[in-house]
Amino acid sequence: MEHRSIFRNISPLDHRYLQSNRELFERLAEYLSEEAAVRYCARVEAALLKTHLEFEGRLNADAERAADAAAESLDPTDVYAEEERTQHNIRALVNVMQAALPADLQPYLHRAATSVDVLDTAAALRYRDAVRKVLLPVLLEVESELCRVSEAEAETPQVGRTHGRHAVPITFGFAMAEYVARLGKSIEALERLSRELRGKLSGAVGAYNALSMLYRDPVAFERAHLERLGIAPAEYATQIVEPEYLLRVLLEISNAFGIIANLADDLRHLQRSEIDEVREQFGSTQVGSSTMPQKRNPWNCEHIKSLWKAFAPRVVSFQLDQISEHQRDLSNSASGRFVGEFIAGAVAAAERMRKVLAGLQVDRSRMLANLRMTGDLVLAEPAYILLSAAGRPDAHEIVRNATVAGEADGRTVFEVLKADTELWEVLRTELEHRCGLDPERFFSSPELYSGQSAGRALELSLTYRDVITKTKEALADEF
Repeated sequence: MEHRSIFRNISPLDHRYLQSNRELFERLAEYLSEEAAVRYCARVEAALLKTHLEFEGRLNADAERAADAAAESLDPTDVYAEEERTQHNIRALVNVMQAALPADLQPYLHRAATSVDVLDTAAALRYRDAVRKVLLPVLLEVESELCRVSEAEAETPQVGRTHGRHAVPITFGFAMAEYVARLGKSIEALERLSRELRGKLSGAVGAYNALSMLYRDPVAFERAHLERLGIAPAEYATQIVEPEYLLRVLLEISNAFGIIANLADDLRHLQRSEIDEVREQFGSTQVGSSTMPQKRNPWNCEHIKSLWKAFAPRVVSFQLDQISEHQRDLSNSASGRFVGEFIAGAVAAAERMRKVLAGLQVDRSRMLANLRMTGDLVLAEPAYILLSAAGRPDAHEIVRNATVAGEADGRTVFEVLKADTELWEVLRTELEHRCGLDPERFFSSPELYSGQSAGRALELSLTYRDVITKTKEALADEF
């Protein structure tokens, strides 16, 4: 085995991100590394050998042990060395593995299989395992942190923003509930879609030509072989498995990745000096700038967005890989090798977001101050709604003119509206009747106008905590 410094690796995933996610990346390596690719292919070959023996009535404990031992002892270095000679990856693997088997078992290895029977089945197994054993557990931790923040801040007043401008009041818990719901649905979809990945053993063009020479029911043989591996067969296959099974998983990973990047961008903007409503945790020895000692930058959130920018375009390649000429060509062979990097990038971003949320500092007083920054302008909407409810068809124009007049001479909306005693009496009556609130208190306390923010935050958190529990149970059943 060759040993080299990680800093001689070309991909930043293999040095920078490995350093900051060592435990996670070690777990990912069990499924996404080249060693894992060889090992999973060997497992598929061993299962095929055993299925042949089973259908011929020759399977026994010794044969099973021999097949498993040949797969488990396989050294990727030997396979790559043999590939230099054969110029074919699966034939190289078969040759090396065959040499480790007893002579009477050697003829059964790879019998009636084409290379992609092995490659596509192994890929489906390892991508399924990477998603279910590494990515989904990290996403569930992010979702749990989001629920925690949403619950804790369910009643924390915050100004809502559209187009970067103050809109109407909400609560910070409600703002976080957006991501609770979005990521929660993506987790549910990813759990389902990852279970639906498929394998195949239908031969060179998918028509079971070779297996039909050996068995009356080659479809039953394929099903038995794949059941041994814990995966179902594709409904239809050419030389390759229908690409949409994997594509749907990758697109859903992209959805989750984008949701996390959107959250990171929102949190990054909330850390701007002029907003300053939340802050990332900052270590006692951490440096924010090489020249400005006072800097505390939202670097983790920026980094998550940057990771997403680096990996989101990969989805275009995945969609291009949907197309293969006739029963198969090799135009997807290089691009398909980068699927593992995409999953690793999503894991790195999710883990960083988990850390951000776990250490997030919320400045409730600053949120309230920002909400009150523009006075009662954020209450123009309820004034218009109340006048409309009272039957005024020109309600919107009345309140719009009041905001313009107030801005022109430095008065609040409350002061402008109150100056018209008839209008004010309508507002006062409607407000007390519909909301049980005193107008002077209402127009000086914009946080009172937060709709169903708190209730929705708690409701969504409860819903998706149930999703977390059910998803964990589904994953635990496999381990």
